[in-house]
Amino acid sequence: MMEMASPREGFLTDEQREVLKIATQNTESLSSSPKSPSWLTSEHLIKAPAGERAPNVGIAVRHVRRSHSGKFVRVKKDGGGGKGTWGKLLDTDGDTYIDRNDPNYDSGEEPYQLVESAISDPLDEYKRKVASIIDEYFTTGDVDLAASELRELGSSEYHPYFIKRLVSMAMDRHDKEKEMASVLLSALYSDVISSTQIKQGFFMLLESADDLEVDILDAVDILALFIARAVVDDILPPSFVTRAKKSISELSKGFQVLLTAEKSYLSAPHHAELVERRWGGSTHITVEEVKKRISDLLREYAESGDTSEACRCIRQLGVAFFHHEVVKRALVLAMENRAAEPLILKLLKEASEEGLVSSSQMVKGFARLHDSLDDLALDIPSAKSLFESLVQLAVADGWLDSSFVNSNGDGAVTEAEDEKLKRYKEEIVAIIHEYFLSDDIPELIRSLEDLGSPEYNPVFLKKLIALAMDRKNREKEMASVLLSAIHIEIFSTQDIVDGFTLLLESAEDTALDILDASNELALFLARAVIDDVLAPLNLEEIGNRLAPNCNGSETVHVAQSLIGARHAGERLLRCWGGGTGWAVEDAKDKIVKLLEEYESGGVVGEACQCIRDLGMPFFNHEVVKKALVMAMEKKNDRMLDLLQECFSEGLITTSQMTKGFGRVKDGLDDLALDIPDAGDKFKVYYEHAVVRGWLVPV
Repeated sequence: MMEMASPREGFLTDEQREVLKIATQNTESLSSSPKSPSWLTSEHLIKAPAGERAPNVGIAVRHVRRSHSGKFVRVKKDGGGGKGTWGKLLDTDGDTYIDRNDPNYDSGEEPYQLVESAISDPLDEYKRKVASIIDEYFTTGDVDLAASELRELGSSEYHPYFIKRLVSMAMDRHDKEKEMASVLLSALYSDVISSTQIKQGFFMLLESADDLEVDILDAVDILALFIARAVVDDILPPSFVTRAKKSISELSKGFQVLLTAEKSYLSAPHHAELVERRWGGSTHITVEEVKKRISDLLREYAESGDTSEACRCIRQLGVAFFHHEVVKRALVLAMENRAAEPLILKLLKEASEEGLVSSSQMVKGFARLHDSLDDLALDIPSAKSLFESLVQLAVADGWLDSSFVNSNGDGAVTEAEDEKLKRYKEEIVAIIHEYFLSDDIPELIRSLEDLGSPEYNPVFLKKLIALAMDRKNREKEMASVLLSAIHIEIFSTQDIVDGFTLLLESAEDTALDILDASNELALFLARAVIDDVLAPLNLEEIGNRLAPNCNGSETVHVAQSLIGARHAGERLLRCWGGGTGWAVEDAKDKIVKLLEEYESGGVVGEACQCIRDLGMPFFNHEVVKKALVMAMEKKNDRMLDLLQECFSEGLITTSQMTKGFGRVKDGLDDLALDIPDAGDKFKVYYEHAVVRGWLVPV
């Protein structure tokens, strides 16, 4: 007969009793260990041969068990359940319920729950941030800000993706943005982004050319032009095209891009000029164009009264840092057209409430008008009283800061200038304008010497660069060339240093009228160092004179970075295009030819038209001089008839006549060598001019 089981063991078989015994022993031995060894994991389970138990039964199974499907399943305490397991040893009940209120409740018995966690990809985060930087740059055009934000972003190993994103975003926009992208790449080159990263970025663009063409129809031509422009700007070596062709499939669009860049752009005659001007050659619309657009939209608003449309037009200008001009011109229009005053006030209030025109821009607009009230009073006698009433209404409505009333226009203080300095400034403005038209450096130097005010040389430099900055690259190049010339002739290094210091001290005011003032001032400073007008140590001297962290101080740091960049000399020498236009000798040749044609043909109207076509009114004294000399040589007074007609039409002014006669008088000794009676002839011509009213008798 089979031996009856003890009551404690119940109806267990011998095999079950053996398993229970082993499990109990192992449990007791493990209870003294605070932590199971690391090798007690699923990887260390030993698979038992068929029909035998695994040697680690009762040990590892307490923690991990393999389900029938082969997956590892975390199981409950004491070997309890879980999907694919058989439940606890001695578990004879059905479903179990865990009561958290039970005094013996153990949180370890709760089923494990996996929680998903999003994994952040640094590259994705970088791409998102650079897209924001690029959008902001296309809106503001602020190269320095874009460079600063990219530098602060870090992750320099991802810079090739920035290049790819910048170019691909510009490709789908207007020529202005394409030009801006090229300019930004040149500015970032070496200082922020290495040459290797530039190559990698463009190679990535070539690899994605097929995808780009899906969205951009002329992607091949545009990308080819970007590569050609990078080569012209010296940020990509010419060998890049040849090497890239070896790595790109000949059947891909990227290969077509390289062929187009090579054959259509880089091999064309004068390709550098062609490529540089393809997108307009300028990243910024001139201040005069902005002012004209502002005037036009305000006039249209005064007629239509559509405030939302006017706000949309202001926003579309994309010149948030120039909104003070909108404020100023709107207020002037309100003074000139009293009927439009309620509409103007409504527009400014709405623009302020929408955040379209910031409080600082609003204050600057009022301050600028306050400073020009004396001039405005010549056309609007009641300008001052009208301005005061507008200020009171604006403050009362809450869209003009009340501090403006106490500060008289944002603390603006107009310095009283002595009469001599005022006259000097008026004279040099005319001299600079004439130089920009004639490109006659010797004449400008003579004019400055005639003024006889060397103590104001720094003022001349400040005015020269300020006027050049508001013009095209031709005038900027001419200003840089002139600095080199006058430094040799009449200006000391200290004059140049003092002039740049004056300019940088007023950098914030200059930025009100010139949208990209900081970047252009930095280029003028860097170019002066490259041209040996200033020494690098002079930049430190200028920087030490300026308040720390001001706009001028930051401009000096940018200039130092430009100078320290790779190939800085070559790049800065042609930062304005490298050419000042046609030389003064060409203008003189044209004048001689038109006078000779008039002398032989005698058609006064045709000669006047030719003078007008020259487009150089400040250089008409040369016409007077050469006409008088030709009259002496030919002994033909027909030239006097031409001068009379020019004077009658207002083509040649009294000042230009006076300057022309003065230049002939100064050269009479030399003329007498070829024309013995030059002195007598000149006296006759001079008296004739006085009688006819061309000259004011002295």
